[in-house]
Amino acid sequence: MHAINLTISSNSMLHILWLAVAGFILSMALTPFYTTAAYKWQWWKKQRTDSWSGGAATVYNKLHAEKHKRHIPNMAGLIFIASITIITLLFNLNRGQTWLPLAGLLGAGFIGLIDDVMNIRGTAKIAGMTAKLKFALYSAVALGAGWWFYEKLGVHSIYLPGVHELQLGIGIIFLFWFVVVATANSVNMTDGLDGLAGGLLVTSFLAYAVIAAFEQKFALAGLCLTIVGALLSYTWFNVFPARFFMGDVGAFALGTALGIMAMQTNTIYVLPIIGAVYVMETGSVIINRTSRKLRHGKKIFLSSPIHHHFEAIGWPETKVTMRFWILGVISALVGLLVFISAGRFGG
Repeated sequence: MHAINLTISSNSMLHILWLAVAGFILSMALTPFYTTAAYKWQWWKKQRTDSWSGGAATVYNKLHAEKHKRHIPNMAGLIFIASITIITLLFNLNRGQTWLPLAGLLGAGFIGLIDDVMNIRGTAKIAGMTAKLKFALYSAVALGAGWWFYEKLGVHSIYLPGVHELQLGIGIIFLFWFVVVATANSVNMTDGLDGLAGGLLVTSFLAYAVIAAFEQKFALAGLCLTIVGALLSYTWFNVFPARFFMGDVGAFALGTALGIMAMQTNTIYVLPIIGAVYVMETGSVIINRTSRKLRHGKKIFLSSPIHHHFEAIGWPETKVTMRFWILGVISALVGLLVFISAGRFGG
């Protein structure tokens, strides 16, 4: 294992820590403007009728009927997207490190915003974009970002423990697409309980701030911490009982940024570990969908994603959330252990 070579000046450390504080303060300051608009124009999310795994969302609707009656505003992701963007443009813009994840965050967030608006204002049976259109648009963002990663940043290979540098050439664009789209969708599936996605994403971006700092990518670490600060503000209001939800505009934006950061730090081998809860959530949906098709409608889990299964067997929503937070912290620590054990620091 290589010796750790982590050198950072006190000024650099102060700078990236202040970015986290600024993210929190600005998000807190913007929140009243969002809530005023959200309640005035009634940005309520429509209750879904179909489950992630196919078929009617009977269990979900039974568990969350009262929550939807409260008319909780959607699209609160606008708050932290605005905060992250303003702070990064003013204090932490770096062509090689923060341009790409910021562009991915904004591109995916814009598509998510359109979907959320369609959900809120639409009257059709499908509340929001069709799955195929949404997938196509997010794929376009991911492929565009992948092209930039390959062509402008000049990255043509990935690191894998035991394999070391695996040369992919232009194929890295398609790997980039897969990592980003898979991460964005997994984060979106996880955003289903008060405080759940917010708390998990704080842990994930903290882990990647540490990885980026080990790799001497301090602008990227600063962006991670900006996101952490902004997310802490969001989670303050999103914990049970939630005052608002981040919506697709927030979930897809952050999932996209997380996937891009995994590619930028050349650590896709630890992303499934750090994001183990997202993997578990997505896996439960795949298992239930497969079971429905192969077993004539029978499911493995009472409801999916799996956080709804635990609700269905009697766990209070807050217990599910906090236990999943704990799993998120443990998986992030294991991911960092694997990263440090690999002994490879630097892109």
